[in-house]
Amino acid sequence: MTAPSDENEFLHELEIEVEAEVIGVESSRPEDAAGLPVTDWLFDPTDAEREEIGLRGLLAAVEVLEDVEGTGVTD
Repeated sequence: MTAPSDENEFLHELEIEVEAEVIGVESSRPEDAAGLPVTDWLFDPTDAEREEIGLRGLLAAVEVLEDVEGTGVTD
């Protein structure tokens, strides 16, 4: 098992990475692509929306784990 400080560092780094991914998906502006003809799409807007939802769920889970690690609460 890793030391608590290692776990906290890992969670913090993971949070930064996931936040960067969320920003990337948001900047792709899937709602704009939906107005274009399908042949002009660089990506499927529905897939981009699903990815953003998944990333936001992962980000929320990381934040909960950070809160739990910060309080020292364990099961």
